[in-house]
Amino acid sequence: MPLNPKHFWPPRNFGAIDAELAELESAKFVVLPVPYDSTTTWQGGTRDGANAILDASMNMELFDRELEREICEAGIHTTDDVEPVMSSPRDMARRVEDIVGEVLDMGKFPVMLGGEHSLTLGGVRALAQRSEHVTVVQIDAHSDLRFEYCGTPFGHGCVMRRCSELENVDIVQIGLRSTSREEWELKPENVTQFWADDILTDFKTNLPIILSHVQGDVYLTFDVDGCDPSWMPDTGTPEPGGFSFYQVRDLFRALCHKPDVTVRAFDCVELIGGNPASAFAVARLIYKVMGYVSQD
Repeated sequence: MPLNPKHFWPPRNFGAIDAELAELESAKFVVLPVPYDSTTTWQGGTRDGANAILDASMNMELFDRELEREICEAGIHTTDDVEPVMSSPRDMARRVEDIVGEVLDMGKFPVMLGGEHSLTLGGVRALAQRSEHVTVVQIDAHSDLRFEYCGTPFGHGCVMRRCSELENVDIVQIGLRSTSREEWELKPENVTQFWADDILTDFKTNLPIILSHVQGDVYLTFDVDGCDPSWMPDTGTPEPGGFSFYQVRDLFRALCHKPDVTVRAFDCVELIGGNPASAFAVARLIYKVMGYVSQD
């Protein structure tokens, strides 16, 4: 007589979903945990962010009241942790590029859980190689447009400078609150910026203006320091101000429902593992993105 699976812990995957919904072959979403924080420059710990998100997601209710369904029914496969490459952040980005490319070639939607923001370069490169035009939509407190930082041009403070150098990529930065003189004076032409103190006074009115700059295939990157640290303190470089939970949710919903764009890949980066409330909020927002992307 087989053992009753109800007597055991649920499987360790995003949402603790049943095996049939987590099979790679039938899943729409592929979650890639990437425990990497080689170039973080203030508080470390983003290497623990991916697993904190997974642990939190296992305690979510899977039914979504807004969408009136269990989002996980679209299928969510969670891979093992992506092994870090410690030779250089450039080599790590190449590993991410290869893996995200494989997921895209399977016709699936990659969801990368960082880890630090330097990882995003690999994901953007993978999508850019498979698309005529990509808009990177970046929710972030920082512009990340340095040419070099702390001895490397591939660290988390340089990631959008490197992305801006790709020929078929535009970048829309939303929620900025911090930049250097170099980044301010030498902003690339293919980067459009929306600063928090300009848009948050009337976010609902400004949201359509922001999204008017987004077109084509979209790579959505969510740095959690784009959020107000009063409710999202667990990040390596917190900045005062920022988005509320519901503002991030509304931005995700509006972007995913915009008729002339297709969100094709998503990452969430710069969460420090440790505070279950922060990790749970992030897991909820990631699940929301899955819901909006898979909505008929």
